[in-house]
Amino acid sequence: MTAADGAPADPSKAELGERLATWLEGLGLESHLATAGLPTYVRDEQGRARWTDPGTGEPLTRAQLGQLDQLLHGEGSEPEHAVPVSLVLIARHARLRTELLAGPWFSYETLAELRGASVEATRFSVHKAGNERRLLVVPSGDRSIVPAFQIDADGEPRADLAAVLEPLLAAGMDPWRAWAWLTQPAALLGGEVPERAAADPASAGLVALAAARLAERVADRG
Repeated sequence: MTAADGAPADPSKAELGERLATWLEGLGLESHLATAGLPTYVRDEQGRARWTDPGTGEPLTRAQLGQLDQLLHGEGSEPEHAVPVSLVLIARHARLRTELLAGPWFSYETLAELRGASVEATRFSVHKAGNERRLLVVPSGDRSIVPAFQIDADGEPRADLAAVLEPLLAAGMDPWRAWAWLTQPAALLGGEVPERAAADPASAGLVALAAARLAERVADRG
């Protein structure tokens, strides 16, 4: 067997590259390699995995593939059965972002339309409320979006969420994680959804307390 340039191919390199690619595909993690800053691969016309160094754009050497193999299998007590935790987390976060973006949110333009205001005035207002930790503003690509759960019928930040958002944002919690915690059942609230529970005066104090405790954890990790 020869390489594309006529030089003898390295069977061990091809075998290892194929094994890694097939393994990652079985886990559904192949599309997250670039996000993790790891080498990536494409399959050629024959379906063979061709691995590339992200720094140089050159094909990976056998030694580099070996290093990648060790890195991906380096977690857990049984390396042969290990799952690359960092890639799993990246994949999980990507799925979560997709789910969140499938729900309602505002751009500056759509929020301005709801308010009956100009886009410029709306952008200024959103930035001000975000800086004052009264509004969760989430970066998404080259734009900023405002999750709709925190906006009232007039297009203004919900007053009942102020005590919940402030500690989370002050602690530097990742905006995507904050969005997820606020809109999904929370263990700290016995399965209640925080943003919904905050609207009930009977449970608003408990939500604020749960947010403060979560913020403490975030701050300790940071």
